[in-house]
Amino acid sequence: MTTVVRVPEELSARVPAEQRGPGLERDAVRLLVSRGTAVSHHAFAELPRLLRAGDLLVVNTSPTLAAAVDGRVGHARVVVHFSTRGDDGRWAVELREPDGKGTTRARAGTRAGSEVRLPGGGLLFPEEPLSERGERLWWARASADVRGVLREHGRPIRYSYTDRDQPLSVYQTVFALPSADGAGSAEMPSAGRPFTARLVAELVSRGVQFAPIRLHTGVSSGEAHEPPYAERFAVPEASARLINNVRAGDGRVVAVGTTAVRAVESAAGVDGVVRAATGWTELVVTPERGVRVVDGLLTGLHEPEASHLLMLEAVAGRPAVDRSYEEALRGLYLWHEFGDVHLILPEEDLTQRIASATPGEIDGRPM
Repeated sequence: MTTVVRVPEELSARVPAEQRGPGLERDAVRLLVSRGTAVSHHAFAELPRLLRAGDLLVVNTSPTLAAAVDGRVGHARVVVHFSTRGDDGRWAVELREPDGKGTTRARAGTRAGSEVRLPGGGLLFPEEPLSERGERLWWARASADVRGVLREHGRPIRYSYTDRDQPLSVYQTVFALPSADGAGSAEMPSAGRPFTARLVAELVSRGVQFAPIRLHTGVSSGEAHEPPYAERFAVPEASARLINNVRAGDGRVVAVGTTAVRAVESAAGVDGVVRAATGWTELVVTPERGVRVVDGLLTGLHEPEASHLLMLEAVAGRPAVDRSYEEALRGLYLWHEFGDVHLILPEEDLTQRIASATPGEIDGRPM
């Protein structure tokens, strides 16, 4: 069971931080920090002072694709969300319908053997549902080069809580690197979005290290709140070695995003040792499974029904997640991919917290 809260519509982040006022950058978001049930409130720019020399940030380098494409089924307009390319060349796709407001809504009635016309003359043929969980995502075969279609006609996936379409650059994190095969994420690995080059440089100057991994995220529909499907990932040898070295010392391994947790935990053995790995992961991190490697997590604020909250509970425990989300609502934090962020760190005793505190609040009280 996950945390039950109601998120008011007005707490949806409708535009990126840098578009909310003159002179703002991506890092102009708020940072909720929780150590167990102790909560403090910060600006994201304070992150270098909240981490320690020797800490390690695991970051996802997957680039975001322009994964939404207009199409037609018969005379009906549809929007195709391209999720993941399978090893057999098919794509996992979600067919949605325009909502008349510039975004889309869920669409029922996808059938095997139907034909979807794509811009540029290509055709898409749904063949079978992706899994037994339901018929939202389908494996489909295309007559055209899908990556070419995305480059020429695609746009970033956008949900109804945002104000308007944004250029693809808005959905790329500072960590994104092009893939040699053109692969990428259907939706932005958004926990990395608030980082700027200046902030990364400051973190490095303070002795914080970075370990790049890659996990190409699939479509995560705003209405469905399903557990994640299989996703392609890679943990390089150098990153595995760095993670193991930090765990053997006094540093903390902090994953930037739930995607980084999924990748690293998929590469970890039962002994907690991370080994270089590449391929597909079906791992769902739950409180029952727990985490073997990650000490902390930097993540966005997730909808109450989202399966990501189970991962947060695996890292921090249910009482800590409940407390932090109560504080996020009370403090009017902003939700979704352009919103504020949440840093989960290991619980410390009071003496350690007072010694390392920065201006802010602990347990809701000024220091």
